Order: sequence, then structure tokens, then C-alpha cells
Amino acid sequence: MTYQHYLVELLPITSGFATYFSVGSYENMQNLIFSVLTLISFSSCQAATESSTPKSAFERTRESVSTQKLDTATIAGGCFWCIEAAVEQIKGVSEAVSGYAGGTEATADYISVSTGRTDHAEVVQVYYDPTILSYETLLKIFFTAHDPTQVNRQGPDAGRQYRTAIFYHNEAQMNSAIKVITEIKSNYSEPIATEVVPLEVFYLAESYHQDYDKRNPYQPYILRISKPKVEKVKKAFPDRIKED
Repeated sequence: MTYQHYLVELLPITSGFATYFSVGSYENMQNLIFSVLTLISFSSCQAATESSTPKSAFERTRESVSTQKLDTATIAGGCFWCIEAAVEQIKGVSEAVSGYAGGTEATADYISVSTGRTDHAEVVQVYYDPTILSYETLLKIFFTAHDPTQVNRQGPDAGRQYRTAIFYHNEAQMNSAIKVITEIKSNYSEPIATEVVPLEVFYLAESYHQDYDKRNPYQPYILRISKPKVEKVKKAFPDRIKED
């Protein structure tokens, strides 16, 4: 659901609020406000509120990359909260960082990307140890964590910013992506919609998006949309999950 959709859908509700208030029904007013807030929380990835993060994921990642021989993968599969949480639990993943990529604008931020006009996608940049986790296995985990047949959406989140895509860093990654898609396409009744394109620039998302699932485990969207994807990956790859 896009930002504009919220405005269109909330206008009639706001009018309803005025009606409830004018007749002096305080109970109705409370119920309406609660329903609106619940609807927004459940509807989409765009219900975030900014909060501080003690140390950004990107800062931790830069420290890790400087001391370890890590490879990098960049993937998009709907809301980045979900994909980040799904892959960060995997052995060999040092850090998964939410951000934006693939658009026509020379910069990116959450507000502008959410309009759908920048053509950037919500992406997750994954820093991983190739001696523990191969790129092809990481992609198979990625495909498990989302529906690659959906075009420009994932579940309740609709728009180009929620497309499925693999942004490869080199020719080897491109070939691996094509190979994995060829291997898994028979598992789906619809064509695979995942774009395989080169990564040009990765833009780091705001700090309040980093580790969002981990920091907000009881947020309604996380419980309803993200957690099932995380659990699906756990069930499909039990030997790949980090020990608590």
C-alpha cells in the first residue's frame, strides 16, 4: 500500500470521525481511533515510526568487512524488514542491512522511495562468509522468504519499490542467479518475476529501519507478515540457522 493510498483511504474515515465526535459519542470515537491505528499497523511495511538505534547496522558491518573476508549480495523481495530478518538468522551471514537500489534518482530516502516515483526498490545488502554460506544457497533462502511470482508487490505491500529482484555485483553472481531461477521455476505455477540486474548504487536506509524485526517483535505487521517468513526459512533450512 502506497503513501497516497493511505491518504485516499483515510479521508472517509476522518469524515466519519467528525460525525462520531459531533454527536458526542466518546466510546465510538475511541473505537474508531483504535480501528484506524490497527488498520495502519497491519496493512503494510510503511507503518514505521522513527526511533534511535544505539549503533547503526552499517557501522557494525563496516567494522566486520574490514576484519573479515566477506562477500556481498543485494536482494529485493518486498518489505526489507522481512528479508533482513529472514537472512540474518542464517549461519555465515555477518550482517544484513536495509536500503534502496535500482532506481533512476541519484539519491534515496524512505519518503521518496515510498511514493514509487524514484523506481528504487527496498533492498537488503547481505554481508556473508562464502566459506560457510554459498551465494546460490543464500539465493535459495531468499526465494523461500518471499513469493518471486508476484509482480511489483509482496502481499499487502504494492508498488515498484516492493518488486522482487537480484542486484548482482559481478558476472559470477549473475550466472548463479540465472542458474538458481532455472532450477526453482518448476516449483511455481506462475512465472518467476524476479529481475536480475547489476547493482549500480546501494543507498543505506534510515537507522530506524535497521534490525526493525528484532527491535519490534510485537509490532502487528511483524507478527502477521514478517514472522511467518522467518519461520518458513527456519523450517526449510534447519541446519543453516544460527544457534541462539
